[in-house]
Amino acid sequence: MNPIFQHPSYLLKRQVFALTGKFRFYDPMGNLVMFSEQKMFKLREDIRVYSDESKSQEVLSVKARQIIDFAAAYDVVDTAMNQKVGALRRKGWSSILRDEWQVLDANDNQIGVLFEDSMGLALLRRFLLGSWLPQNYDLTLGEMRVADLRQNFNLFRYELNLDFSMDIAHALDRRLGIAAGILLAAVEGRQSN
Repeated sequence: MNPIFQHPSYLLKRQVFALTGKFRFYDPMGNLVMFSEQKMFKLREDIRVYSDESKSQEVLSVKARQIIDFAAAYDVVDTAMNQKVGALRRKGWSSILRDEWQVLDANDNQIGVLFEDSMGLALLRRFLLGSWLPQNYDLTLGEMRVADLRQNFNLFRYELNLDFSMDIAHALDRRLGIAAGILLAAVEGRQSN
């Protein structure tokens, strides 16, 4: 597996006021390790991730299965290895009050859940404070918490900390965790701006 997927944490940054969604992933030392540029206004999400801004080496793709779907599923593929890693599926109606995603393995079996950590804060975000109240997500496999995805408050860009340090056994494939971060920044982040 590519070493860029081995870090215990990442910082994802996305400009808020841009015609295209540019995502940059930084390792714990502040080095750029991945780059993605999302074309806006596409009917079907197809996000490509590269090892740097030159986009010479594609490492990951996150692609919606259907054009428009309230409970959309997104396949995560390691493009360098041409291997499906798994998928993330939004929980549709149950995500209206609090965002929730199913984490699926390569055979579409549910192995985990990605969810906003607080129903109360989620409701405040949706109905009163909007993007002024940063989001926080937990990713669990069974009963084990394997990742914390925490948004930083920033007026000029969307920032999301992806912390996998509690997953000492590497139970979660980091590529799925990184895809989750991209989807939060692309889908959920767009809704809160």
